Amino acid sequence: MNGLALHERPAESASWRMALPHTAAAVPVARAMVRTALSEVEHAADCDTAELLTAELVANAVEHTAGRGPIELVVELLPTGCQVEVHDPDPAPPGQLTRPVMEEPDLWQEGGRGLLLIRALSASCGHRPTPRGKAVWFTLPAVPAPRRPL
Repeated sequence: MNGLALHERPAESASWRMALPHTAAAVPVARAMVRTALSEVEHAADCDTAELLTAELVANAVEHTAGRGPIELVVELLPTGCQVEVHDPDPAPPGQLTRPVMEEPDLWQEGGRGLLLIRALSASCGHRPTPRGKAVWFTLPAVPAPRRPL
């Protein structure tokens, strides 16, 4: 456990990186990796939110890049919170991360709600080009550990 005390935030960043299958099976694998990464260092970011948003990013990558190449999950824990990135082979930016907030998707349609959730629940989110496609990311802040009675 790198010598960290219970609920202590990491003094330096720690990273996890994993190649994911290009199938729906990638979603629970990614959720488990985020849960493990956050619990292994007793990190104080909200694990449930991190898992939900990671599942959305991975599901989008699987759905929109079928058969085009590898998907990779990168989890980075920082003293200030965590950042999760999903790398995929499609260089096109994801739709709703770049749209103005005023243009909300139709909530009755099948698609579009995942990126809306990411935008609403993360501290920040976005995308960037990579040599093999793009990375879509979000950050969550560290939250204080609950105080225990004396």
